[in-house]
Formats: sequence, structure tokens, C-alpha cells
Amino acid sequence: MSLAETVRRALEEDIGTGDITTNLCVAEDARAVGRFIAREPIVVAGTELLQYLFDNFEIKIPRGGRAGAGDEIACIRGPARQLLSHERVALNFLQRLSGIATLARRYADAVAHTKCRVLDTRKTTPGLRVLEKMAAAAGSVVNHRMGLHDAILIKNNHITAAGGVRAALDRTKPGGLPVEIEVRTRAELDEALANGATHLLLDNLTPAEAADWIAYIDGRATVELSGGITLSNVRAYAESGADFVSCGAITHSAPAVDINLRLEPA
Repeated sequence: MSLAETVRRALEEDIGTGDITTNLCVAEDARAVGRFIAREPIVVAGTELLQYLFDNFEIKIPRGGRAGAGDEIACIRGPARQLLSHERVALNFLQRLSGIATLARRYADAVAHTKCRVLDTRKTTPGLRVLEKMAAAAGSVVNHRMGLHDAILIKNNHITAAGGVRAALDRTKPGGLPVEIEVRTRAELDEALANGATHLLLDNLTPAEAADWIAYIDGRATVELSGGITLSNVRAYAESGADFVSCGAITHSAPAVDINLRLEPA
């Protein structure tokens, strides 16, 4: 779904057959100026959607930029009715997406000066994955696969259904894409490496356990860690020697940030 279509559906959901309050209260020829103001320190995301919501807009802080409390993120001008009718949809997108970007930046900052990079996941709001992954990237984390169609990631249930690690790896060879495989035991790890695995996913280990496994792997494969990774422990996981840590909380649990729209007559 395109960004324009995503916004169109959001407006349709909110406005329905018409903005009754605005149409009754505000003259048809009234014009206004609106300013989106951050009310707390944030990393900005979602400003690319303003082009689908307003005819006249100016972005003051672009996607990925930092805004302090009181900073103006963007300015919009035009018919007052349009600004009012589109206000909530604009704020919903800006607050939600900036919340993801802000949390993502906190994770990225937490692993600074290590070789480890933070990945997002597919734990996104249905229908909003592209936007939420754009927001995560604005916060300086790395986008993992967009969906089931663009990368091969063999998880534990795939291994079970395929009949084992070797069988699962063998069946992905015709796919022609890089393959990542989750391993749960040292036996699975050895089998994966023996059968050409170059990218391993280790799930639900403690930082100490992860460091032990990574020392055993000894550079024979790229390593991603997942499961139970939070802001309070992501640094410890990064220092285990992992190449990547992935964290679903960046998209599924990011709190919306506080942004408001200040409107005045033009």
C-alpha cells in the first residue's frame, strides 16, 4: 500500500461523510496557519506524510532530526476547514511515528561504540509496516526484512516442520537469497555451521550465555541475538560480541510522543 493510500484511508476513517463540527463552526472561506510543536524532546518521524494531508506545508525539522520541547516541527497553511479536519490524522501519524523514532534512537545510542547494530522486526501495526520501519530507520536502527517475501529466516518452527536443520537449509538453497537460521542448542549450531550457515540467530540467551556461544562460533558466522532485549540490557548484549540485536519493542511498544498543533487565523 502506498503512503498516499495509507493517508487516504486514515482520513476516510476519521472524517467519514463529513466533519460536522468544523463545517458548522468555521466559515468556508476562513484561512488559518498551524504549527506542529514538540512538547518534549523527540526524534521526528512522519513529516513525509504532510504532503498528502495539506496543500501548503513547510517542514522545519526533517525525519530523523531531533526536536526539543517547544520546537516547531512543521508549519501548515490553507483553508481552516482542511487544517481542522486533517489535524487529528496528522497528529496520530506524527506522534506514533516520532515515538518509534525516539525509542529507536535510544536503543541505537545504547550500543554506541560497539560493533553491534540494532535491528527492528516484523512486530508492526498491520497496514503500517512501511511507515513504522521508516520511523525506526529515522531513529538510526537497521531495518530487518520487510516481510516474508524478501529474506529467508529459518525459525525453530520451520526447522521442526522441515525435519531438522540440515533439511531446512537444503530446501532454501534454490531461493537464491541470503539465509539466516535460528539455532537452539549446540548440536543445532554445529549442524548449521556444517551445512553452510553464515548467519545465525540466537534467541533467549543471557548476555553471558551469548558471549559464550559467540566465542564458540569464533567468527564462522554473523550472529544476531533476540529475545528479552530491553533498553536496560541491550548494551550488555552488544558487548557480548554480537553483530546484531533485534528488538520488537521498538515498533510494538513505543509510546506516542507529545506533539500538538497550534492554530491561528491567517
